[in-house]
This record gives sequence, C-alpha cells and structure tokens, in this order.
Amino acid sequence: MGIKDDAVEVRAQGWRTLAALHGLIEGELERALQAESKLSVVEYTVLDALSRQDGWHMRMQQLARASALSPSATTRLVNRLEGRGLLTRILCDDDRRGIYTELTPAGLSLLEEARPAHDATLERALAAAQDIPELAPLVDALPKLHAVS
Repeated sequence: MGIKDDAVEVRAQGWRTLAALHGLIEGELERALQAESKLSVVEYTVLDALSRQDGWHMRMQQLARASALSPSATTRLVNRLEGRGLLTRILCDDDRRGIYTELTPAGLSLLEEARPAHDATLERALAAAQDIPELAPLVDALPKLHAVS
C-alpha cells in the first residue's frame, strides 16, 4: 500500500470510528426519547433547532440542513410534526415561495419536557464511549469542536 493509500485508509478508519460513536449515541437517545416523550432523535433535533432560532422559525431548506435530511424527508417530518401540533408552516412575507417552519408553544413544551432525558442520556452515552479506547479520542475532541465554531 502506498502513502496515498495509507492516507485514504486513515481517513476511512476515522470515518468508521465517528460512525460508531454516532451510532452508539443515537441508539441510546432514540430509546430514551421514545420512552420519555414519544419523539425520535430527528424530531427532537428539529424541535431543538427551531427553539434556538429567533422567532422559533426557519426556512425548510435550513431545517433540512440542521436535521441532516433530504428535502423530501424534511417535508415528511414537518408534516408529521405539524399533524401533532408541534410546529406549523407559514409563508414568508417577502418571498411568497418561501415557507418557514415555526415551533408552536406545544412543540416548545414537549421539547422542554424531553430535554432532561436527552441531556442525561447524552451524558451517559458519552461516558460509556469514553471507556471504549477507539472512541475516547473522539469524545475528548468534542469540547474543542464547540470552541472552534
């Protein structure tokens, strides 16, 4: 294997390690959020992203990026959450083609109810990952990533 091949393998191994950490955390969060509030991880992510916006709304394409979903998957998710009364869609005043997704008071309430379970589960999952030698360096790097952004 040449130097170039080695670099590719190192990046691929890094990606596999990151995917393993993500899978561990997401699985734990999924179980906890479903049990606590009947929310999926991606539903929680959407409600959380909206709650962090001034006015509690985002354009659909922004929401797709924040939730790492395709536009069609985002539309299906928004339809589901809108049906539950957790968010609503409104037309943009200056661009009639633009659609905002807005958090409702019920959505904020459910998010606030789910947040303690989310945060405690995330803390436990990260502590468990810290005990796995292959994952520990990634867990250690997380606080540094926040400082960069």
